[in-house]
Amino acid sequence: MKADEAITLRRDCEGILIPHGDKLTLPAGSQVRVTQSLGGSYTVMTDRGHMVRIVGKDADALGMEVPAAARPGSSAAAKETEEVEKLVWEQLKTCFDPEIPVNIVDLGLIYHCQVTSLAEGGNKVEVRFTLTAPGCGMGEVLKADLQNKILSVPGIKEVGVELVWDPPWDQSRISREAKLKLGML
Repeated sequence: MKADEAITLRRDCEGILIPHGDKLTLPAGSQVRVTQSLGGSYTVMTDRGHMVRIVGKDADALGMEVPAAARPGSSAAAKETEEVEKLVWEQLKTCFDPEIPVNIVDLGLIYHCQVTSLAEGGNKVEVRFTLTAPGCGMGEVLKADLQNKILSVPGIKEVGVELVWDPPWDQSRISREAKLKLGML
């Protein structure tokens, strides 16, 4: 696939309208152009000018291979309890705002991430995150993405993800690397 190459969808495909967060079905035969392919999901522009997020498990509709992270049972087992938090942060870094080519960790959207051991075995993860703009309709979509990716980490039994607005996000939370990528430095 070349950048900005038109792709004909091979089958009907679920998507999420950006920035509203509404679900829609793109019919087989529709023309789309991939504008972003990060974190195992795709942002496409439809032939009608709509920006839509397609999850990795539907990559085949775009004629692409389904990313390993989107395949059931693809996670390697954690060897030590100490590895779990590192693996959780790695998964958080695979979550992207569909309009910004930087992961949500480097954007400074993760306000809190805590891994605790459960008495019955396994771990619980609690995450608080925010969005770059309060009016963005992608909050529930990103919340579900976070939950699913964290649950793919071996040893995670429970996940709590909360979308918060306090403190308000601002650009000072963006990492230096992300600022460089976005042309802000």
